[in-house]
Amino acid sequence: MFTYLKCRWIHEHIEEPICLYSELSENRWEKRKVEIYRDGSMAPASEDFECGDTLLGGEAIPVLPEIASDPQFEPSDITAEEFEKVWAQATTNPRWPLTKIG
Repeated sequence: MFTYLKCRWIHEHIEEPICLYSELSENRWEKRKVEIYRDGSMAPASEDFECGDTLLGGEAIPVLPEIASDPQFEPSDITAEEFEKVWAQATTNPRWPLTKIG
């Protein structure tokens, strides 16, 4: 069973994403991810492909209270439907070409 996370990233770095959506396994490893940039463009990643610098995390994602303890992050749980809507938009028109893994 998957869980879904949305996390606003509050910062002033022009080239970094400002919002991240993640599909997490039972052990909180990312299975799919979408990064959203200030200009509205999106970069998806999965176990099958990467997009530009967007790739799955190398360690399990902490629980929401731990993420929220850092004031630059505003995490929230979302539904599978919310994630799938963002995923469909990101994979239809990604910021950069998708690069197949393996």
